This record gives sequence, structure tokens and C-alpha cells, in this order.
Amino acid sequence: MTGLNEASLIKALRAVTRKAHEHLDASIRAAAAFDTLAGYGRFATLQYLFHRDIDALYDDPALPAVLPDLAGRRRLNLIAADLQDLGLDIPEVDDPPAFAAGISADMPKALGWLYVAEGSNLGTAVLRKEAAKLGLSDNHGARHLAPAPEGPAAKWRAFTEAVGAIDLTAEDRQSATIGAQAAFARVQSLVDARLA
Repeated sequence: MTGLNEASLIKALRAVTRKAHEHLDASIRAAAAFDTLAGYGRFATLQYLFHRDIDALYDDPALPAVLPDLAGRRRLNLIAADLQDLGLDIPEVDDPPAFAAGISADMPKALGWLYVAEGSNLGTAVLRKEAAKLGLSDNHGARHLAPAPEGPAAKWRAFTEAVGAIDLTAEDRQSATIGAQAAFARVQSLVDARLA
């Protein structure tokens, strides 16, 4: 199956991850992570760990061919700077990241993980306002929540259009779905361990 438009894959990913997304949002709200600087620090730490999982994708030589603006979407260094602003250390973990540096990623699986990372940018406007109440800004402590110059909606639209231009087989779509589900499960596990 080739020539799928962006709506078909993105809508499929949205449908299959809807419950996981709702559960994750509810977990983050329940943790009241943006009520205190300490809570926000825990949130930023879990953000760092998730973006550590996908950071190798931004250097994968095959992905820029299908996602031309991929390099500009990388956030790990911004989150690291935010942690430094907060006086927090970069978390040390024993488990390897989901995608290893120097190893070509399974492209559809990577698309599923990137779908979760990019989709999270759509909600950062609200989180950014909450971070501002804690005295944080786009230049101090909340860099990773700063919007793209063109705005989050335009950035999301560019991502979905790029995904829509990729010829995917039914097997590729399944792999992308598995990737998105794994990414949501990873973030949920981080929330449960770090915010609950």
C-alpha cells in the first residue's frame, strides 16, 4: 500500500493512541507538576529522559530525506539547559535509549516515536504559561517549551505533510503504530516513576 496521505497515517496513530494519550494527560495533570519548581524539575527530568530515547534519530542519515526539517526539531540540549537553570543534574540511567546512536533506525518505528514527540509540542503553549507562573521563560528553565518561530500548529502541519509524502506499506503502518504505542508507554512509565 503506497501513496498514503498524511491524514490516513496521522489519523490512524491518533486513533490507536487516543486512550494512552488521555491517560498520560490525566496523569500529568493529577501530579500537579507545574504547581512548584520542584514539580516542574521532575517534569523536565522526565522530558529529558524521553528525548534522550529519541535523540539519535536526529542524526540518523536516512530520516532527513523524508523529514527535511528534522534537525530543527531536536530538544534534548534545550532540556539539558533547562535542568542546569534549575540546578538539577542530568539524570543518569542504566538502560540504553530506545534508539542507539550510529545505528540506522527502523524508519516507520521512528515515525511513531517522532509522532509522539512532535504532538507534544502542540500542548506546550499551555505548559509554557504555567511555567511562566513559576518565573521560568523561553530563556531560563523553559527553553524546551518555547514555540517555534512559525508557531506550533505550523510546525505540526509541516511534520504531518512530510509524513504524508512518505510511501508506506501496510507493514510500515503497523510498525509506526507500534512505535507510537511504545513511545506513549515510555512517557507514561516515566510519569509514573517520576511524577506520581
